[in-house]
Amino acid sequence: MRVMVLVKADKDSEAGVMPGEEVFTKMGAYNEELVKAGLLLAMDGLHPSSKGLRMRFDGAQRTITDGPFAETKELLAGFWIWQVRSFDEAIEWLKRAPFDEGTEIELRPIFELEDFGASITPELREQEERVRAESAKLAG
Repeated sequence: MRVMVLVKADKDSEAGVMPGEEVFTKMGAYNEELVKAGLLLAMDGLHPSSKGLRMRFDGAQRTITDGPFAETKELLAGFWIWQVRSFDEAIEWLKRAPFDEGTEIELRPIFELEDFGASITPELREQEERVRAESAKLAG
């Protein structure tokens, strides 16, 4: 199963304050453990919301709201995608993450095609597989 680990933003990440060398060192070691365990599929940090936008869809209407956004606790600072055997395994790995000082992390399972049941026709499955293959080529 795949899970997404969502790292919540805080006042420092939203202000564009970069972590110090010690934090990068600890996180680098943790990421290497994830790779050696065969879990890490993707990871990245996100710029502050001041560099982003939100788009609201209402029929054909598109409304854009530029960042920054007020509710820091509702924002993301980064993410991982892990391939794990179970949700419990993901929880155990997350407990080892080098966070402190009230950092909040959200852990959520990622839908697999099988989760959608009969809604995914053979044609839609083939399309999904084709899109994923092309996407993998682009990712290198």
